[in-house]
Amino acid sequence: MVNITYGVLLAPDGATENSTLLTSQGTDLIVTYGSNNESIVAYNPGDLAWILTCTALVWLMIPGLGYLYSGLTRRKNALHMLLMTIMALAVVSIQWVFWGYSLAFSPTGGKFLGNLNHFGFIDVLQAPNANANNKIPDIVYAMYQCMFASLVPAIAIGAACERARVWPFIVFVFVWTTLVYDPIASWVWNSAGWAYNWGVLDYAGGGPVEICSGITGLVISYYLGKRRGYGTERLLFKPHNVSHVVLGTAFLWFGWLGFNGGSTFAANLRAGMSIATTNTAASMAGLTWMFMDWRLERKWSVVGFCTGAIAGLVAITPAAGFIGVPASLAVGFLSAFFSNLATQLKAPMRCDDAMDVFAVHALAGWVGLLCTGLFAQASVANNDGILEIPGGWIDQHYVQLAIQLAWCAATTAWTGGVTFAIMLVIDHIPYVGPFRASETAEIIGVDEDQCGEWAQDSFFINRDLEGNCSPADLGHHAQPLNIHEKATDLSAPSASSEEGNGTAAPSPAPAEATKA
Repeated sequence: MVNITYGVLLAPDGATENSTLLTSQGTDLIVTYGSNNESIVAYNPGDLAWILTCTALVWLMIPGLGYLYSGLTRRKNALHMLLMTIMALAVVSIQWVFWGYSLAFSPTGGKFLGNLNHFGFIDVLQAPNANANNKIPDIVYAMYQCMFASLVPAIAIGAACERARVWPFIVFVFVWTTLVYDPIASWVWNSAGWAYNWGVLDYAGGGPVEICSGITGLVISYYLGKRRGYGTERLLFKPHNVSHVVLGTAFLWFGWLGFNGGSTFAANLRAGMSIATTNTAASMAGLTWMFMDWRLERKWSVVGFCTGAIAGLVAITPAAGFIGVPASLAVGFLSAFFSNLATQLKAPMRCDDAMDVFAVHALAGWVGLLCTGLFAQASVANNDGILEIPGGWIDQHYVQLAIQLAWCAATTAWTGGVTFAIMLVIDHIPYVGPFRASETAEIIGVDEDQCGEWAQDSFFINRDLEGNCSPADLGHHAQPLNIHEKATDLSAPSASSEEGNGTAAPSPAPAEATKA
């Protein structure tokens, strides 16, 4: 049982026997912990409320991502993307409780990976978490990090749009989170990790979130191969619902304020600075991408603005808590500039990355991490009153850029190699593989093949079968709708009422009857 009270605590050494409750009228949450309740800690309720709110904000990013991907796909694959993203949330939430959190953040783990001391969330409750500067308890920190872990495979799965089976990816998400995300998160965010102790600056996930998702998406794109009809006019970029793209971007932008703002693990000045740099970088990146598209098309692209804003959010993720607001303008501009150019590399790379996961996440993640090495300031990092760093080039700490570059390389190599190995093995497991849906599924849409449902009923009525077959060929025996069919005039008297009045209903004209 946890001993909980409220008040103002004086505990110089954190020991229960040497502590004094100054007053019971305060609002601090005071708890004891340890095997014999020998330690005591007071939590600021404002910090708890802020991180719990940020947890909910990051959760909202996942359905936002689903709406973004859904809007970008063709209509017959829209529901599949919504399912795949929310499925990733559910699978990782279970994996995280099972052993994911313990592997990533166990305080008694090694430099490469944690251990299973917190398997099944054992002893994950009231004790202060050292990775969060002891500002919040383990259970709050664990659930906040759970949302991060859930978001990463959801981003990567966008690369599988329009040609992926659901069941193999359910297995893939569980295994991938265990072997790819958990180790990398442990390297840089666990105080025992090698990257953390080497001095890598990765505020909210340039490596574990952005490079991981982007490189994984690239591997998925290559492994699955190109979509049916790739390179033809049928697969020209035509989002089926740009409104969903805007809605998804709004959810992501809104949630990202909690994603970066909560990574200080307290409600303080550094959180405020993180939100300011995040919003500024996203704004600059959105405008930059839109102007670059206007230069070519002479149209103000809504999709271009949304894509650019996301690239800016990605790039500012590792830098938000280390750089000032003016530097965030440069981060936003550079991320949109390079990511926009990188979208043109898909053809020479022979990669069908339909959602530009590599360009928008991996490449923008690299830009953000390297910009952190350039613009990181010790004074900005110390806005939480705790963290002390030597800074980056702007503070004349020139070796930081090399450290950031090595971190980019290590994260990229591990993610690419292990992801390919996981896909290769799962793809050949009986009753699990293959990852790729059948050709028929691509023709009729993975919504129908994998879900048996559609995002809207009109998508079923007006089905896009690419001219290959009719609904009857696929086993659908319902009466097809005739586009010339006219609704019955409900205001006209019915045949039965006319017969009741002694008059017969007139028969339709021969031409009209034939047409009906």
